[in-house]
Amino acid sequence: MVATYSDLKNKVVLVTGGGSGIGEAIIRRFAEQGCKVAFIDIATEPSAKLAGELSGHGHSVRFEHADLTDISALRSAVARVREGLGPVEILINNAAHDERHPTPDVTPEYWDDRFAVNLKHQFFAAQAVLPDMQAAKAGVIINFGSFSWMIGQGGMAAYTAAKSAILGLTRSLARDFGPDNIRVNAIAPGWIMTQRQLEKWLTPEAEHDLMQRQCLKRKLVPDEIARFTVFLASDEASACTNQQYVVDGGWS
Repeated sequence: MVATYSDLKNKVVLVTGGGSGIGEAIIRRFAEQGCKVAFIDIATEPSAKLAGELSGHGHSVRFEHADLTDISALRSAVARVREGLGPVEILINNAAHDERHPTPDVTPEYWDDRFAVNLKHQFFAAQAVLPDMQAAKAGVIINFGSFSWMIGQGGMAAYTAAKSAILGLTRSLARDFGPDNIRVNAIAPGWIMTQRQLEKWLTPEAEHDLMQRQCLKRKLVPDEIARFTVFLASDEASACTNQQYVVDGGWS
């Protein structure tokens, strides 16, 4: 049985990413809470399929296509969400890409691209919705980081650098906008078994390491992150702000 948070009903929720993986699970859970859910993604086919499926089941789900690294396109998408659903009350900055990259191969252009994919859009999405939340004197922003930088994971220095910066972004926004009753937190997921992870990274050797290092001796799935996200967005977490919550099965 999954908890129902009555305060979330009819709230306008915006999720970045969402056509698959953790974002998809988050969208499904907010939709089940009776929220008006919009999500921005560059992958048209899976995103349109998800929106169509959930809308067909009576949920209010809206897909907006945009490349989040294009800040003008991001701002336009947020404006369309506002026009279609109303002022944004909850922002979930979920979108990211954990591509591996050997340090000797990283160029300045690639470095900038990794920060654009994993960090920059989080700030500008928050900037775009803050006027809605300030006007309402209420709001929730949840930024997605990663446990990778906390465990000293190698092989993707630009990714871990960007993800570690999300904690600083979260604390700054929480401090600046707390007087407007806007809560800002970060979630740092552990190794979550999305389809991408299963296909690209879960080798027998990696799974053995996972079971050695994680306290919970099982694979974590996207819905476990989604359920915690919904809780943190609800009034049940009304005093929680300026924090990072690690959801990694006890690895770090």
